[in-house]
Amino acid sequence: MALLTGIRIVSTALNLPGPAACARLLELGASLTKVEPPAGDPFEAFCAPWYRRLHEGAEILRIDLKSAAGRDAMSGRLRDADLLVTAQRAAALERLGLGPDALAERFPRLCHVAITGHAPPDDALAGHDLTYLAPLGLVDPPLLPPTLFADMAGAERVASTSLALLLGRERGNSQRAQAVALADAAHALAEPLREGLTRPGALLGGGYAGYNLYAANDGWIAVAVLEPRFAERLASLLGLARLEAPELRAIFGKRGTAHWESWAREHDLPIVAVRDPHKEKR
Repeated sequence: MALLTGIRIVSTALNLPGPAACARLLELGASLTKVEPPAGDPFEAFCAPWYRRLHEGAEILRIDLKSAAGRDAMSGRLRDADLLVTAQRAAALERLGLGPDALAERFPRLCHVAITGHAPPDDALAGHDLTYLAPLGLVDPPLLPPTLFADMAGAERVASTSLALLLGRERGNSQRAQAVALADAAHALAEPLREGLTRPGALLGGGYAGYNLYAANDGWIAVAVLEPRFAERLASLLGLARLEAPELRAIFGKRGTAHWESWAREHDLPIVAVRDPHKEKR
């Protein structure tokens, strides 16, 4: 897919959300120059294989933006760029000559998406994925979240915000800069919980037999026959008047996950095996 062919991106965003967002824009055809400090991106030390995948096709430059020569090199890159993605705090961007006023004056066509942890007035607060999720009820101690929800949701917001700014520029909109707060992305992820849909015992929290997890004889399956047509089809195929959890547990427990997954595919039903990616990699 080459929808963004000709769009040139420069990113100084380290760690995960920025690289994940830029990887998405690369998939859409944009070109990317990633500017890293002399010591590199810490994300590479955390997970080198994933770092390499996210930066595939990108130009990686190691530049000391704290030096005059480094700032000059950065300016040369920004002169022809369409989009700048950053993840530094506002005060740090100002010190590097990348504050909003300086960018608007020197590069009037340049769009800028600034990734922050929190929205103003809390944009200077330190944070990471875990601290964005914890206040919203998205952490179940002592277990840690199985993935980096806020970072990955934030990356999608960065990508969509980038596209909106670029489209607005082409339509004559004067706005060139927008901040994306990762805590806001986490807040949006928690919306179903706040609305009560996914709380324990609620419709999507185990209260409806057609949207639940069931033990097969060799593992677990996820059943999501939420729409009436799916629920009616499942009940009919299993010989049930209606879907009730005890009856479903008894039926699903008689066969294996592979059977139920194949059977569901044959009958166009949303039922899949629950898999452990750690075990599958071994």
